[in-house]
Amino acid sequence: MNNANTHSFIASQTRGIVMVIVGLSVAAFAGAMMKLLGDQISAFQVAWFRFAGMSVILLPYLIWRYGPSGLKPARPMIQVIRGLTMAGATTAFVIGTQTVDFADAIAILYAYPFLLVIIAVLFLGEHANWSVWIGVVGGFAGVLLVMRPGFEQINSGNFYIFACAVIVSIQLALNRKLSIVSPPIVTAFAGAVCATLALTLLLPGSWKAIPDDAWLYIGLLVVSGAINQILMVFAFAHADASTLAPFTYFEIVSAVGFGFMFFGTLPTVLSWVGIFLITLGGIYVSYALRVRTISRRGTKI
Repeated sequence: MNNANTHSFIASQTRGIVMVIVGLSVAAFAGAMMKLLGDQISAFQVAWFRFAGMSVILLPYLIWRYGPSGLKPARPMIQVIRGLTMAGATTAFVIGTQTVDFADAIAILYAYPFLLVIIAVLFLGEHANWSVWIGVVGGFAGVLLVMRPGFEQINSGNFYIFACAVIVSIQLALNRKLSIVSPPIVTAFAGAVCATLALTLLLPGSWKAIPDDAWLYIGLLVVSGAINQILMVFAFAHADASTLAPFTYFEIVSAVGFGFMFFGTLPTVLSWVGIFLITLGGIYVSYALRVRTISRRGTKI
């Protein structure tokens, strides 16, 4: 690789890293908006507004980029299932955050990389060596410290957030299958539309009057959710997943800031220890998987 190509490669990787940091900071902001809205309207309404707005915002770009063919995604049944996971995960997150501190909620949500490893091994036929499992165990230990089961009165919100993490890990496993046959922005739009349609069926029985001051939060949620999706799509177009994985934990840092800004809360000492273990375990798992992939490629040459 000559100097020009090296410079171009580094610049592309840097853009990807910046985009993923900004994108996940925006995601943390969107999460804060969902928690605020969850105090005023039903969780199904919050999720519906998020995905309906996202669909409307992504549609013009989708048509401009791919034309009418962008409205016909590959593997439609998997797209529908993925859309249902999006609706379920967001609804569970909104319900959970009503009783869980925001930063703790985001930290528990980051159980999904470890759950994804388990899913990949059990259902996708992938293999993980002992070093990967060390990271997984360490990460789950951090999640348990944040959730603190048995340390005090059980908070049911923790289990909703953990359920959200389980659903997100399933969603990401579906992403792996879809990434081969469908552009990311097409998949994002299809999922948003499917989630909106599924949630529409649930609105009649869960609708609450929308307070006037909630509309600002709804607008911020819609815009920030769409920005997050677009930035993440472009981030992974500029840099590979193994490079970006360690930087995804910046969302927890952002969640601590937004948690203090909007809700006046900070993690407890045990939560800080848990957050450290989750972040360390996640980075270690991504590193171990990257080394294993490079090693496996090397043996094929």
